[in-house]
Amino acid sequence: MDTSQLFSLLKACITSKSLKQCKLIHQKIVTQGLQNNIALCKNLINLYFSCHNYDSAKLVFKTIENPFDISLWNGLMAAYTKNFMHIEALDLFDSLLQQPYLKPDSYTYPSVLKACGGLSRVGYGTMIHTHLIKIGFVCDVVVASSLVGMYAKCNMFDYAIQLFDEMIERDVACWNAVISCYYQDGQAEKALELFGKMRGSGFEPNSVTLTTALSSCARLLDLERGIGIHKELQDKGFVLDDYVSSALVDMYGKCGCLDMAKEVFEQVPRKSVVAWNSMIAGYSIKGDSKSCIELFERMNRESIRPTLTTLSSILMACSRSAKIQLGKFVHGYMIRNRIDADIFINSSLIDLYFKCGSVHSAEYVFAKTPKTSLVSWNVMISGYVTVGNYFKALGIYGKMREAFVKPDAITFTSILPACSQLAALEKGKEIHNSIIESKLEANEVVMGALLDMYAKCGAVDEAFDVFHQLPERDLVSWTSMITAYGSHGQVLEALKLFGEMQLTNVKPDGVTFLAVLSACSHAGLVDRGCYYFKQMINECGVNPRIEHYSCLIDLLGRAGRLHEAYTILQNNPKIREDVGLLSTLFSACRLHRNIELGEEIARLLIEKNPDDSSTYIILANIYASVKKWDEVRKVRLKLKELGLKKNPGCSWIEIDHMIQPFFVEDNSHPQADMVNECLTVLASHMEKDELLLI
Repeated sequence: MDTSQLFSLLKACITSKSLKQCKLIHQKIVTQGLQNNIALCKNLINLYFSCHNYDSAKLVFKTIENPFDISLWNGLMAAYTKNFMHIEALDLFDSLLQQPYLKPDSYTYPSVLKACGGLSRVGYGTMIHTHLIKIGFVCDVVVASSLVGMYAKCNMFDYAIQLFDEMIERDVACWNAVISCYYQDGQAEKALELFGKMRGSGFEPNSVTLTTALSSCARLLDLERGIGIHKELQDKGFVLDDYVSSALVDMYGKCGCLDMAKEVFEQVPRKSVVAWNSMIAGYSIKGDSKSCIELFERMNRESIRPTLTTLSSILMACSRSAKIQLGKFVHGYMIRNRIDADIFINSSLIDLYFKCGSVHSAEYVFAKTPKTSLVSWNVMISGYVTVGNYFKALGIYGKMREAFVKPDAITFTSILPACSQLAALEKGKEIHNSIIESKLEANEVVMGALLDMYAKCGAVDEAFDVFHQLPERDLVSWTSMITAYGSHGQVLEALKLFGEMQLTNVKPDGVTFLAVLSACSHAGLVDRGCYYFKQMINECGVNPRIEHYSCLIDLLGRAGRLHEAYTILQNNPKIREDVGLLSTLFSACRLHRNIELGEEIARLLIEKNPDDSSTYIILANIYASVKKWDEVRKVRLKLKELGLKKNPGCSWIEIDHMIQPFFVEDNSHPQADMVNECLTVLASHMEKDELLLI
């Protein structure tokens, strides 16, 4: 068998990727003494690589007596980098440098630089860059393009862009590298700008370019430009590969155009897991958990194994739509198939169970999760706050600190609302110190949460200090400070601050006006309150909600303008029968001893909610205030007949950084006897002081 026949057989085997035939041909080459034929060896190496038999390929190279052909070295090096064997590629390059009769050429360095980029060995790559400048190879467009790609993969974006700008001649690869640089650096708009310049320079974008450009459109939610790129591809008859198709599905999905995403997705003949993930992610953003599950089941039928990304997207959809059964289905699938969940999957599961109110399940997942990652701790803290379990939120924060896990901005913004709700000022101050230690005083979100905590805990001076330290005051911070002043009796300061806010570019919203109206209500500034209510509607275009009407009714009720308040209710069909507003006015009737209106509102409230004990109690108090004892007895008898009881009041106190809750007549505390004894002593002192005053 001559050499030409062996060449033909090698090419045929490369197409068929038959390892068995490959070894037979290799045996024939050796038996005929052709193992040093460079051309045959190069083809044989390529054949072994196509069959993924890398050791045999390396053996072919090593058995050549005098491998003095640089193209042989270049071919093996390129094969290594193509198969992500970057360490082997650099080892081969080091061996090449030891050869006395061979020197690397312009075909060698692209593979070496690709290996440096793959291993993020920027130091070695920079050394080669310096050498290339000395020998003049940096002017070669392929070498220069490989340098740009190396710096891009090592996240040295500034170097890559600078080198690109200095290139006299460019190719598609270097354009792709720089466009990718901008995209990876979060500059999607700049990536698209460069994409336009590339086409304007006469370069035809390839699959890599188009994938990055479409991904940039997705990140910017720029549907118009994404559609433009898609239409241009259709007009040119561009055959969409898996990467471009997946990028199109992702772009349409993120832009909320799910019909187009599905149309592109269904046209892909052999869908990769990336395409499936892109389609599922599109439905996940919309919270369409049902469609996500349907696609997930199709994947199983088509024997496409889901990745952790697939499962994470489905769980997020279940969380957004609060579909606990579908979430449990995915969780069960993972357990049955023994899939090791990463921190993001576990966090998604915890979030799902909290959103669906299944706190016990969330705690179970957290117990099985490694405690080294901050993400899971943050999700637990946020989850407890979401369901209103503030004590447990503070408890889990304490355990996190005991585990020496360092909190971040998300931790602080999650835990501070728990301090706000419990008025746990000392704990809040302790967290403030941690914020300073973490050097997060410049973080607007964290400082806003801190301001809100001080405001709700009544520490107005501390809140004002934080307010003045804010790098930029947004609507939330202005509103929190106005609320702090208003709810703690400093009404004039609240209204003055509201006036200052109106002089800035920050426009007040419904929450801001609620704080202003509440301040007016506390101070009894009826006319000012009515003025701000009208300003809210007429000047700022804010439609009043129930909360605003509640403040207005409370404001008029405290001032004794009961019938005016009742007329507002009667003239507005949307709020006429609102139980909360009627209750507010009912309390005002008790304050001003207005029996007639009080009885009418009581009748409406009992019709709405006959099992609410508070209505009967307030009505009895109204009768008692005018000494109608017969009516008081009738109401209390009715309360007894219905078997209604007043819910016990709950309060709490913070002692030594610990929150101690207690109820009316609660003796469960271990030091209850001592507390009751102290209260008895205090009561006796108060009685003596009262007698002295008389």
